[in-house]
Amino acid sequence: MRILNARNLSLEDVQRLLGFQEHYSDSFIPLLSLEPITEEEQQELVQIRDDFRRYLTAAKVSKGQVKFLVLAPLMRLAGFYRYPIEIVLEEDIADIEIEDEDTKIKGKFDILAVTKAKYTKVNTFFWVLLIESKNTQIDVSTGLPQLLTYAYKSLEHQESVWGLTTNGRSYQFVNIQQGHSPTYHVMPELNLMERQRSILLLQVLKAICQL
Repeated sequence: MRILNARNLSLEDVQRLLGFQEHYSDSFIPLLSLEPITEEEQQELVQIRDDFRRYLTAAKVSKGQVKFLVLAPLMRLAGFYRYPIEIVLEEDIADIEIEDEDTKIKGKFDILAVTKAKYTKVNTFFWVLLIESKNTQIDVSTGLPQLLTYAYKSLEHQESVWGLTTNGRSYQFVNIQQGHSPTYHVMPELNLMERQRSILLLQVLKAICQL
């Protein structure tokens, strides 16, 4: 049997092996209900951006630094650290076997937010958000094949899941939905370094957290 690492798959590989179909969305509405953020939240968002900018001006920011400097404070601010949501880091995905091609896909996801209070079946958690992070010199779209591979197994137990690829500066959300041919809707790209799009970024994260 041929063993593939999810990290080495191209978008074409994922579409062919797993049957994903791509769609584009111009707006996060009506998939999400976005609410205004408070003045205090805006101030914290500015602080996250300023802290990150200092590292950006100094050198390339590594994948680990992106998680620590940006993702962790953003997820806290959006409410992902509160009950009933639980954060899981760098876990192996369940093996995906492609029988027609005698192929098995393995890999690790970066960050997974699960909801403890929602069980879809025995010992199966409801996945809220999958995140694949990259260093700042890598385009966010390169993380999409891994993200789709990680989400594939979750669609056996739930209708949809949100995914995010980021390099700390840019943020690409996708809404991944089950079906005979699973689909992923590519949402408008957001940017932490731009004020209005950073506010929308926090609004989107908060809305996903509250699903």
